[in-house]
Order: sequence, then structure tokens, then C-alpha cells
Amino acid sequence: MILLESSRSSGYAQLITMLIVFVVVLAVTAFVTKWMANYQKSQNSGRNTEIIETTRLANNKWLQIVRVGKTIKVLAISKDDVTYLGDIDPSELKEIKSGNGGMSSFKSMFEKAKSKDNDSSADAKEDEL
Repeated sequence: MILLESSRSSGYAQLITMLIVFVVVLAVTAFVTKWMANYQKSQNSGRNTEIIETTRLANNKWLQIVRVGKTIKVLAISKDDVTYLGDIDPSELKEIKSGNGGMSSFKSMFEKAKSKDNDSSADAKEDEL
């Protein structure tokens, strides 16, 4: 009986030790991942190139507007190659009004969809009358 109890407590101790080791490894991994992301972000800032806008044309094809120095270039990018299409005058570009790089926030998209849904349901009720 005493032998069974000691092996049982030993098993619990091993389980708890393994859980602690797992949590520590997970925390270290999260910390290192965030540190590397911030390091890479700082390496790319202040450079002479910047992607202004990207538009998806097909499954593996994109159109990108890129600032290189003071010139604006248009590139066609596919899975296997990058093709230079030409230059654009910076005055021809539209200004992006939102502060997050042209991306709408989820809240604004949700509100827009909600208002469209309310408008269509109100139109349907008017048609019923």
C-alpha cells in the first residue's frame, strides 16, 4: 500500500512539473516571437521603399503601388515573378483618409452592414403595406 501511494504522488509531481515546464516554454516562445517582430519592424522603418497600396487581381496575382525614393512605381506581382508596369505621378494618387493604412475598422464595416440591413428590412416592410 505504501509503495502504491509513493508512486501515485510521484506521478502527480511529474505531471505538475511537466505542466509548469510547458507553460514556461510557451511564455518564452511568445516573448521571443514578439521581440523578433518588433526587431524586424524597426529594421524596415526609415527606408526608401514603402508599399502604398496592394490590390488582389486573382488568386496569386497582385497589383502594388510602391514608393521608391521620390518616385511612385506600379508592379504586377504573381507567384513566380514581378513585372514593372510603369511610374505614376504622385498627384494622381488619392489620399487615404483612415489612419490605419486604408483598411476600414471592423466596427465601421459592421455599422455599415447593419445600416444596410436595416434599410432593406424597412423597404421590405413598406412594400408589405
